[in-house]
Amino acid sequence: MSKSLIEIKNLKKEYMNGDTKISVLNNVNLNIISGKLVALVGPSGSGKSTLLHLLALLDKPTSGSIKSFGVAVEKLNDESKNKIVRENISIIFQNNNLLSDFTALENVAIPLIIRDQNYKSSIKKASEILGKVNLNHRLEHMPSDLSGGEQQRVAIARAIASDTKIILADEPTGNLDNKTSKEV
Repeated sequence: MSKSLIEIKNLKKEYMNGDTKISVLNNVNLNIISGKLVALVGPSGSGKSTLLHLLALLDKPTSGSIKSFGVAVEKLNDESKNKIVRENISIIFQNNNLLSDFTALENVAIPLIIRDQNYKSSIKKASEILGKVNLNHRLEHMPSDLSGGEQQRVAIARAIASDTKIILADEPTGNLDNKTSKEV
């Protein structure tokens, strides 16, 4: 039997720009089931990133409900939300969000270490995953020493290494050429 990971009902997100209300999402309903791939498609500015931020519990809806792993998110405090994200959700941002003071290897290992996994095994796993995205020759490089495509592959490796139930990806291969995109 399939298990619902995230369920959203009547989701609405609005922003104020001065006196003008901007409606980004209106009455969105979605059920994300374990083991399924869901793709959001639409033109630039249609609310895809906004929806991903809501699903990742990084933002709050104007109205509607989000259930994450069976729990009504609006009833949770920040600590409980952070625990759900830390244990269950990986995010690949458009701009990769790498930590500039850490190497590629450390950027991939950090989510594992934060979850109290053994340091040596975290580093080993991070190294293996970086090898799978053809970056084993760049393990000790800082993000500023990597190309945009390499930085994006580090971000992808970080999400994969985290072994979460959900990976939310916002144009994860947008900075990659076609060949590398297919390999990843």
